[in-house]
Amino acid sequence: MPVPQPGQPVRGSTTGRPIMAALDLFGRRWTLRVLWELRAGPHGFRPLQRLCDDMSSSVLGDRLSELEQARLVARTEDGRYELTALGRELGRAIGPLEAWATRWEKALRD
Repeated sequence: MPVPQPGQPVRGSTTGRPIMAALDLFGRRWTLRVLWELRAGPHGFRPLQRLCDDMSSSVLGDRLSELEQARLVARTEDGRYELTALGRELGRAIGPLEAWATRWEKALRD
């Protein structure tokens, strides 16, 4: 399955509006988890796999490849994976969603 790109048809949008392409990418299994774990800094493949509850190596490899093609993740000189500037910007954009999720959790317990 090709990596979702703005301007190209994606799940839920024949026009490939940027938000729909992003939601298609983020909706792929484990994608958000990989991005979340990389927010603290670079990780090698195996340490990242452990952080992601030992997901299968083939799925992790697929997600990392997709995220590299989407320019959200890059390899460091020593071969680890890290967020690009665009990936770090995404992390900041997700911060308010994390705060909302915490409020949602609290509301469900009340």
